[in-house]
Amino acid sequence: MWLRIWPLAALVVLGTATARERWSQQQAADWYGRQPWILGANYIPASAINQLEMWQAETFDPQRIDLELGWAEAIGMNTMRVFLHDLLWRQDAPGLTHRLDTFLAIAARHHMRILLVLFDSVWDPRAELGKQHAPVAGVHNSGWVQSPSATVLSSPAEYPRLEAYVRGIVGAFATDERVLGWDLWNEPPYSDEVGGNYAAFEAREKGQKVRALLPRVYAWARAAGATQPLTSGLWGEAWQSARALPETATIQLQESDVLSFHSYDKPAAFEREVIALGHHHRPLICTEYMARTVGSTFEGTLPLAHKYHVGAINWGLVAGKTQTIYPWDSWQKRYTHEPTPWFHDIFRADGRPYDPKETSLIRAMSGTKRSNREASSP
Repeated sequence: MWLRIWPLAALVVLGTATARERWSQQQAADWYGRQPWILGANYIPASAINQLEMWQAETFDPQRIDLELGWAEAIGMNTMRVFLHDLLWRQDAPGLTHRLDTFLAIAARHHMRILLVLFDSVWDPRAELGKQHAPVAGVHNSGWVQSPSATVLSSPAEYPRLEAYVRGIVGAFATDERVLGWDLWNEPPYSDEVGGNYAAFEAREKGQKVRALLPRVYAWARAAGATQPLTSGLWGEAWQSARALPETATIQLQESDVLSFHSYDKPAAFEREVIALGHHHRPLICTEYMARTVGSTFEGTLPLAHKYHVGAINWGLVAGKTQTIYPWDSWQKRYTHEPTPWFHDIFRADGRPYDPKETSLIRAMSGTKRSNREASSP
């Protein structure tokens, strides 16, 4: 067994330990030097519309997960970035711990390590447990939910529960070698300005609330005994301005053991971002890239990531209920047919590659031999 399942009370005690310091540059370099080239995808099974549907007991689908991670293994991927949700811990902490252990065991059989995301500030801020709604036809990520929800983020009385979630889940897997690292907060807001389809439902002063919580989340994870690196990915363009670096981005840069970032940019811009982040002298992992119709592609990004030894985790493995084959503008523009090209994702729901040239490139760069399934693909 990789993991000892701790009782919930023990997890709380575990979290009271003195927080470790942020890794030095040398510690981060030593850790990165022991890793293979990090190559993988953001992962949710085709059967789930969001994090809640992936992990709740009624819809957790280990058979489907096993099948899909097998496809990723066949093209040489060794890492998956996977989102959790604070409401899952509130609903059933022991059950979530058990299901996560099951997931990690499946991933380990496929020689995958997992980067776990604890919080997320993107898409619908009205997360609720229970049965999730059906996908809105033709719409990109029509069911993805934020963690914490706007209601929770606006309620300081809920913050001790968020702390218990971080300390509990990190403490349970703090020394687990199957966990590559902890991505503590996906795309935290860099300002209080909100827009998009969910603007009316967002927490007031969302950016300020997240900025106040983010350093605490790092401290909670360290106090829980995490032996794996902590990070939170820089995103958008605001972090690239040295004269007006957002406070949230400063927190991410100052607190992360290894630096991660998102880049849906064309190759030249991706290379500039890598060079700029290289001045911080810490390992780099691009935890989101690859959106074909805006110029972020495997053929453009992967060779550069390999050249600079930057980890590369694209958005999307298998087309499914998240519908991320459709572009971001599907929220404004109606799509009635499969788009050409796809926006994200690599495999169709039956395991056929969307573009065999792409899977051949991924496999070649990983050093993995061609699979029998791919050999029979057109």
